Amino acid sequence: MSKGKHYSKEFRLGAARLVVEQGYTQRKAAERLGISAWTIGRWIRDLRASGDLPPEDEPEADELRELRKELADLRMENEILKKAAAYFAKESL
Repeated sequence: MSKGKHYSKEFRLGAARLVVEQGYTQRKAAERLGISAWTIGRWIRDLRASGDLPPEDEPEADELRELRKELADLRMENEILKKAAAYFAKESL
C-alpha cells in the first residue's frame, strides 16, 4: 500500500521553480497544480538541500519578512486613523 502520489523529479522541480523563479506564492502554485502548498514547500527545501535549486538568499529573505511586517503595521495604523477621522468628523456635525 503506497502513501499518496509519487511525482517525478521534473514535476517537482517545475513546481518549485514556479515559486522560486516565477514569483508564484506556494498556495497559488499548489492550486494551479492540484497539490498542497505544504508539499511544494517541502519540495523546495529538499531541492535546495540537494543543490537542484539555488539556496535562498538570506539577507533578501530577511528584508522581505521585515518589509511585510512593516506593511502590515502601516495598514493597521492607516485603518485606525481612518476610524478616528470618521469619528471626529461625525462629532463636529
